[in-house]
Amino acid sequence: MSHPFASSDSRLQSDFAVRLIAWQREHGRHDLPWQNTRDPYRIWLSEIMLQQTQVSTVIPYYTRFLARFPDVAALAAAPLDDVMALWAGLGYYSRARNLHRCAQAVAEQHGGSFPTTVEALAELPGIGRSTAAAIASFAFGARAPILDGNVKRVLARVFGVEGFPGEKRIENAMWTLAESLFPMDGSDDDISAYTQGLMDLGATLCGRGRPECARCPFAADCVANVSGRQRELPAARPKKTVPTRRTWMLVLLDGASVLLEKRPPVGIWGGLWSLPEAADEAALAKRARAFGGSRAPEHLAPFTHTFTHFKLEIEPRVADVDAGHSSAHLEAGDSETSWVPLADIDAYGLPAPVRKLLDSLQGSLL
Repeated sequence: MSHPFASSDSRLQSDFAVRLIAWQREHGRHDLPWQNTRDPYRIWLSEIMLQQTQVSTVIPYYTRFLARFPDVAALAAAPLDDVMALWAGLGYYSRARNLHRCAQAVAEQHGGSFPTTVEALAELPGIGRSTAAAIASFAFGARAPILDGNVKRVLARVFGVEGFPGEKRIENAMWTLAESLFPMDGSDDDISAYTQGLMDLGATLCGRGRPECARCPFAADCVANVSGRQRELPAARPKKTVPTRRTWMLVLLDGASVLLEKRPPVGIWGGLWSLPEAADEAALAKRARAFGGSRAPEHLAPFTHTFTHFKLEIEPRVADVDAGHSSAHLEAGDSETSWVPLADIDAYGLPAPVRKLLDSLQGSLL
């Protein structure tokens, strides 16, 4: 197996941690809402929210979650719908479902207290090896390396790691590198500063788009900077043809209320509330009639929503309920369909494009 690292500078490897810790203490982030605490609940919540999401986006969600669910017991006891409603717009909704499952597991299997080891944390829903290490490090002073997306980017650039970091062979090699750099003999404060420093460097100076190499503590040794390969490292995911799917969405109105359907628990937007859908125009018109639509649905401007692995072309249609069809007459016991006042949609977890569509219509409908 070929070695994926361009740099074998033993000096860089030996003083990497010392330089990173010094940089973090002077230039790193020290006032984020989830810092300066040893509370594993708050640390865990932030780590899950920060997966594939920027800090600036996470902060308001984090604040709202803590206000509604101040501890793991409150989150475990909450209905999933409440969790999904607060998560709506943050994306990657499996994280929210796993968040709820994890809180219940902590409450039911661990007496309401998070386990303290990386291994035990990694067995909980939604917590992988790197996230478990971060939680254990910040909450319990554990000594274990992390390897999230930001860290992979830093290591790939500084040490010249070739290949896509998501490939198993490259990821395994990066774990080996991360372990070799970790300052096992440092103080607890050193360990926290090192772990936070990796996150900070990747999130600030060593960002994806325009890295600020001149301010980086590794500028003189970084393979990407020295060779001018910042845009090439880390290697991008191998390109695949992104398929396009198409769906028709029904905005069915009864006065100032709109019909919402709960999506299946798995799949895109799993567990969220959304608009009724169909595979084509005729099928959507049939659904509109079944729910009491008084006329053929009218066209609204189509739009596209991009997911990680495909694009979704959305054809929205709007219709009114017939005067003889009261919105109160849904089938008894139907918990998957609900007429919701447009003024109350904040209480429902809606996919971002659906929320945007309804928001754009509210002015003309209310």
